[in-house]
Amino acid sequence: MYLDVADSGNLPYGWSRYAQFSLAIVNQIHQKYTARKDTQHQFNARESDWGFTSFMPLSELYDPSRGYLVNDTVVVEAEVAVRKMVDYWTYDSKKETGYVGLKNQGATCYMNSLLQTLYHIPYFRKAVYHMPTTENDMPSGSIPLALQSLFYKLQYSDNSVATKELTKSFGWDTYDSFMQHDVQELNRVLCEKLEDKMKGTVVEGTIEQLFEGHHINYIECINVDYKSNRKESFYDLQLDVKGCHDVYASFDKYVEVERLEGDNKYQAEQHGLQDARKGVLFLDFPPVLQLQLKRFEYDYMRDTMVKINDRYEFPLQLDLDKDDGKYLTPDADRSIRNLYTLHRFLFIVEEYMVVTTTLSYGLHSQTSV
Repeated sequence: MYLDVADSGNLPYGWSRYAQFSLAIVNQIHQKYTARKDTQHQFNARESDWGFTSFMPLSELYDPSRGYLVNDTVVVEAEVAVRKMVDYWTYDSKKETGYVGLKNQGATCYMNSLLQTLYHIPYFRKAVYHMPTTENDMPSGSIPLALQSLFYKLQYSDNSVATKELTKSFGWDTYDSFMQHDVQELNRVLCEKLEDKMKGTVVEGTIEQLFEGHHINYIECINVDYKSNRKESFYDLQLDVKGCHDVYASFDKYVEVERLEGDNKYQAEQHGLQDARKGVLFLDFPPVLQLQLKRFEYDYMRDTMVKINDRYEFPLQLDLDKDDGKYLTPDADRSIRNLYTLHRFLFIVEEYMVVTTTLSYGLHSQTSV
């Protein structure tokens, strides 16, 4: 589905308009399931149409139970906002902002956002520079060297930087560059690779120091004196969005106590089946806290993933010590101030992909991070 310029065959020489627009196939049964996609484009005589090669599966469109085709009619909406023309040929990103961006290889916007986020964590960037590499290494075959080269170019180049050497070091081919990957999964895999390469070097443990936190999974019996604790580490947290109006509500839901009773009683050692409480509390938080907001969930009735479009708020400063540290275990170090400042907001939505809104917070008291 594409947006085209009217009378595109008769456009005058030099005509150009920059527009942000959304295209939608209206769900005529449940408005909230309307399929909508947003994009932007600089329209001109040579590129007079722009849109999406794969908007939605025809099987969904033609299925009468889905609500898109009613009485043999499909309702399509377009919202267009013409903006001030951007002259990409003369715009100098380095001059205007002090920074240059990354080139998109095809469908690598999610990766570019992640890489630039990691680049802007000075402690992480310095650790990457200190990873040992040799003159015999080839960037396309070495993730550490490819990442070092990429960060160096981002720091000192005057033009946008290509990511092909890095993706080749991942073992990707052209097909992978045009296929959406999950940004959270990519982040974890990249950090695992770097963590492994840093072992035995001066920067060993950097990934853990920056991103690793710990929480306690507990089960506590109600009628007998028995409690089970299990400590686990995390590099990011997945928070529910549905039914939560902001980040704090999501954390409340994360530590919400579940009752194990009736047919769901807990089998306690030496005590048999018992009524119990089950939950999670945090032992400590990392200097850089990465939150993945679950904007998609599985709809059993429709047998598909559905995006949660509810209003959701996140603060510029996140205080995880609020309400006397209700998110923390009794054993947590209360001398550490868990006050975070928002550093990054990343929102990626691509067709058929289960991806998340990502928030990245840095400890307010450690601004050097």
